[in-house]
Amino acid sequence: MSRFRIDKENFTKIVKKAQTLYNRYRSPEARAKIISFSNNVLVVEFDGSFCETCGVNDWIDDFRFVLKDLGVEVVIERIEEIDDFTRIAYFKIVGIAKDHNDIE
Repeated sequence: MSRFRIDKENFTKIVKKAQTLYNRYRSPEARAKIISFSNNVLVVEFDGSFCETCGVNDWIDDFRFVLKDLGVEVVIERIEEIDDFTRIAYFKIVGIAKDHNDIE
């Protein structure tokens, strides 16, 4: 991954797929909901009971790995704790694999 250009339509497909995969394997303990995307920052709300033995932020970091598997490299800029069961995470997009257009 190097310099990248984000094709908004394809990126939306990637993010929706990441949300679906994340929720398929982690719900009901944790659920992701895409809030927004602008200026290369993806904002995602996480809610659930978060099986705290794993560490709440580990549930959020898992979303980063799902995106990476889909060809999107991100770093977590910050996490806001809304309440015991809700977090808002800000992911900065730092790279996209060249073959990211293959997402169905």
